[in-house]
Amino acid sequence: MRSVLDILDAACRAAFESMGFPAEIGAVRESDRPDIAPFQCNGAMAAAGIAKKRGEKVNPREIAAKAVEILSGNSDIAAIEIAGPGFINLSPSEYLITTRAKALAADAKVGLTAVESPLTVVVDYGGANVAKPMHVGHLRSAVIGEAIKRMLRAQGHTVIGDVHMGDWGLQMGHLISELQSEQPDLPYFDPDITDGYPSEPPVTMDDLARLYPLASNKAKADKARMEASRIATAELQAGRPGYRALLDHFIDVSVAALKIGYGNLGVEFDLWKGEACVDPLIPDMIKGLKAKGITEEDDGALIIRVEDEDESKTVPPVMLLASSGAVLYHTTDLATLVDRKAEIDPDLILYVVDQRQALHFEQVFRAAVKAGWYDREQMVHLGFGTMNGKDGKPFKTREGGVLRLEDLLDIMNAAAARRLSDSGIGADFDAAERAEIARKVGLAALKFADLQNARLTNYVFDPERFTAFEGKTGPYLLYAAVRIKSILRKAADQGVAMGDILVTEPAEQQLVLALDSFDRAVTAASDKYAPHLICDHVYRLAQSFSRFYTDCPILVDGTPEAVKSSRLRLAETTLRQLEMGLDILGIQAPERM
Repeated sequence: MRSVLDILDAACRAAFESMGFPAEIGAVRESDRPDIAPFQCNGAMAAAGIAKKRGEKVNPREIAAKAVEILSGNSDIAAIEIAGPGFINLSPSEYLITTRAKALAADAKVGLTAVESPLTVVVDYGGANVAKPMHVGHLRSAVIGEAIKRMLRAQGHTVIGDVHMGDWGLQMGHLISELQSEQPDLPYFDPDITDGYPSEPPVTMDDLARLYPLASNKAKADKARMEASRIATAELQAGRPGYRALLDHFIDVSVAALKIGYGNLGVEFDLWKGEACVDPLIPDMIKGLKAKGITEEDDGALIIRVEDEDESKTVPPVMLLASSGAVLYHTTDLATLVDRKAEIDPDLILYVVDQRQALHFEQVFRAAVKAGWYDREQMVHLGFGTMNGKDGKPFKTREGGVLRLEDLLDIMNAAAARRLSDSGIGADFDAAERAEIARKVGLAALKFADLQNARLTNYVFDPERFTAFEGKTGPYLLYAAVRIKSILRKAADQGVAMGDILVTEPAEQQLVLALDSFDRAVTAASDKYAPHLICDHVYRLAQSFSRFYTDCPILVDGTPEAVKSSRLRLAETTLRQLEMGLDILGIQAPERM
């Protein structure tokens, strides 16, 4: 069944078309003044403009009055009136709202519809580096990318999430050379040994986290030490067996740690590929690009020029090979596109990466189009802003360093635990359950605080504000879900069953209309790659339920059984949609608080 808005929209379009105007100007949308009416049509103003061009002298209110006359007998409309210069305010009938409520309650997806033509989509997000602990800079890519993956899947698209790790380049040379300095007798460093390396890695994640900054700092201060790292990098990329075996160890150790780190965020990937995976594709790729005649040498480097002749802004060329012969980020990103084309053949690739990388992706996308691999609209960079400290700068520790992600989560857990304790929530639960609730509340607070912002917006990290149970916060939404779960348990204890829905009270109608906007919210969020629109929906839904719960008693003595059963069904429907919306955002609600 169509939504309430769709039904009213069709009626208004038909009314304007019958008056000789284009149907689309009769479009209906949610009202700017929901206190007056839930929906409005602004077509009379556009229609008056068309009439004027025809030489007809008619004002918008006259056109609106004619439309109201046509619509006045429609049984789906309870009230219709003209406001201002010609706005048409519309209120749906009780029958229409009740019918829609029953359909939503009976639908396993609570109104969410599948797209007609599903796509195969790769979402490239995460981007953590091998051998480096996850830090606060990885938060937004992971959280936003996961939400985009989930909302596209909810619409029926086939979506593959790829972590796209950084596991190539100078950082690997730093690790190899530093490990050799500390443990020179390992077989990986003997050029005469080419196979039979140990299956157990010679390092732990803690070792890697220590070795990399140690090597990097030494290299910055000592040219000879930097040269050792560069030589190790070159030999790794040239295929030296011992170094490749070490790289495999580094990757295995890092992926195990990353799966824990991302798992603690509620983030999952289908592919755990890095830049090293596509290195074998690079020679043939470059050979093919040369054959197409789109490469050229420039001061010893191999480049692809991607600037359009009529552009006022300079777009630098793509660097395929440095003058030293080394491959660069452009090269591996292009090879990744080749790999995805061969292995997945996606309709669309979305890159959820910091907005500061916008130029890099524009260069890579143009080169891929020039190579004839993809159309431009198949590759989209979804940039985002930064999470800042109270000083307005990207969030760091008090010492000025980059905060580890696990430490960030600890901060949120502690803030959530304090909030729960101060509120007396869960005071009767055992310590383990209280800790698990605090974990879920802290994570919900962090993720919702991030996702409720438009992607490109910067925001300030404030755990006390994030963990509040009032206002537009993750904990507020969790509490709404938990409250409904409590109502359902209490109803079961009292023997009250869910029944047929009958919507009569204003708060019931508002709740149904909030439920009815779910599909529109997910569609708009997916079209714009904007998870904050889903945040807006679940918050509106929770607010509508709060009003409903206040104005429409469910289990109070004296409430007729049929009304109890109807309202209980509405509550259960709200819970299913609320949890579905939260799940799209990567947020889980506890069973109780």
